[in-house]
Amino acid sequence: MANWQDKIKKIPEAPGIYLFYKGKELVYIGKATSLRNRVRSYLNPKTLRPIESLINEVTDVKWKTTDSVLEAVILEANYIKEFQPRYNVKTKDDKSWNFFVITKEEFPKLIAVREKNLKKEDYLYTFGPYAEMKTSQILKLLHFLFKVSRCNPNQKRPCFDYQLGNCLGVCTNEISSHDYKDKVIRPLVVFLKGKKKRLIISLEKKMKEASKEENFEEAKRLRNQIFSLNKIRDFALLDKSFLVNEKKKEKSLRIEGYDISNLGNEAMVGSMVVSDESSLIKSEYKKFKIKSVLGQSDVDCLREVLERRLNHPEWPTPDYILVDGGKPQVNAIKKVLKEKGFNIPVIGIAKGPERKKNEFFFDKDDNFVLNNENLLIRVRDEAHRFAINYQRDIKRRSLTS
Repeated sequence: MANWQDKIKKIPEAPGIYLFYKGKELVYIGKATSLRNRVRSYLNPKTLRPIESLINEVTDVKWKTTDSVLEAVILEANYIKEFQPRYNVKTKDDKSWNFFVITKEEFPKLIAVREKNLKKEDYLYTFGPYAEMKTSQILKLLHFLFKVSRCNPNQKRPCFDYQLGNCLGVCTNEISSHDYKDKVIRPLVVFLKGKKKRLIISLEKKMKEASKEENFEEAKRLRNQIFSLNKIRDFALLDKSFLVNEKKKEKSLRIEGYDISNLGNEAMVGSMVVSDESSLIKSEYKKFKIKSVLGQSDVDCLREVLERRLNHPEWPTPDYILVDGGKPQVNAIKKVLKEKGFNIPVIGIAKGPERKKNEFFFDKDDNFVLNNENLLIRVRDEAHRFAINYQRDIKRRSLTS
């Protein structure tokens, strides 16, 4: 394409999709966090993908901006499905293509399915393909935005999402199948079809109707959902997976360390500390006051802390999770990660009764632990210190009050 530089100057530095044409034929669709930077990168390609090796044959580039990274992902998938550009299809790899599906259940769920395992007739709706994406983080955000149920009716006790306000009451039988489909599934389908503006207009109308009928709880729920949909751009959780095809950026390693502290059944708390390869990042520390555990169980407390932490998609995803403990703690963390769709290495350090023992528990093929034992011990000790101090603060406030 002649005058690439002139064309690039007109492209906005915003998320969205770009479309490459050869004559009148749409040959490739891509997504980007910054459309201008991504298109510019084709002038000096770093790989030998077919579209990059044939970039000189591209005669025009067009683009469509979106309000958020998530919407760019959805728009790209919808365009690929509709237009089947030759270079998107030509470079397809079954291992990296996913579809989002809505199940055929009384209370439908949203899950990801590999294309090779997809039977569309088995599901209410299918959306995709989503190319070269780690879908677990996107699913996490969609569950947060639309309160999609991950539980089942008639459970013995409310699910954890319910306790956090992210379940409308499927597990407690507070919502009927009809209302669930109307309040959760229909808005989700509209959004995944790339029609956010239409969805927001519909939700605003329903919010006004609920308020007029003095159903203020429902009006508040709708107001909060509208706010979240308008502020999707504030979430950074997609950045890591979204940049698969963009120029790699230097990124510090993120280690999150966890510990539990308690005085019997009193003042049970958890801590999360953060470190990179060289130093602790105290501005990103988090405190957790245990809410759902009855009795003294460090493993159950740790499970609650991690589940609550994973319900914050706006926090960066860690590269490693470190826990103060041995096999029971490590296995509990791995189970929660698997349930939530995360694949993050877990490291445990057993301290012994006098805190003089440092026995590591980790996947044996991971050399990171062997090369960074002192760093990991420091993170473990910091998580312990932070948890103890928080527990003491709570106890002190309780006594003074």
